[in-house]
Amino acid sequence: MEYVQPIRDTKQIDNMKRYLKEKNLRDWVMFILGINSGLRISDILKLTVEDVKDKDRIIIREIKTGKTKDFPIADSCKKALSEYFKSESAPITGILFPSRKSDKATKEPKAISRQQAYDVINEAARAVGITDSVGTHTLRKTFGYHAYKSGAGIEVIQKLLNHSAPSITLRYLGITQDDLDSVYINLNL
Repeated sequence: MEYVQPIRDTKQIDNMKRYLKEKNLRDWVMFILGINSGLRISDILKLTVEDVKDKDRIIIREIKTGKTKDFPIADSCKKALSEYFKSESAPITGILFPSRKSDKATKEPKAISRQQAYDVINEAARAVGITDSVGTHTLRKTFGYHAYKSGAGIEVIQKLLNHSAPSITLRYLGITQDDLDSVYINLNL
């Protein structure tokens, strides 16, 4: 498995948003929800319209941990979801990020696959000039990195991401030598 990085540059994030929005509203919303929630892609892809439409909070049971996750929906996500639901391409009920394939037994649309989500994120990253390793986990790491850069403590981020130890969270955030050096440069007591 390839080790992926967070998207550190907010201009690159904005460029990816623009690229995805022009290409496909579903993929744009998936990206925005991913970078603003810290959810794993498996949890994002199982979301339904009923989980998010006209809601202020998302409440799900995480697939990996089995733990309940309950968090407010960020304004940027609410705006993206609202725009998505006004479009003809949005589902009315059921899976929030449907593929063109349907379940053979129920005839209900299936969610896009993890591979499709990976392809979407990777293509958008390459299109805007990101050369670092990028994948679906990049969304979660981007959330953690920018939460850290905005002043959230490691312990808080650890809890948000359901990590077992602060050391895991620190490694996960992809803190660079430049980040460490900036402490020395900017402190100047």
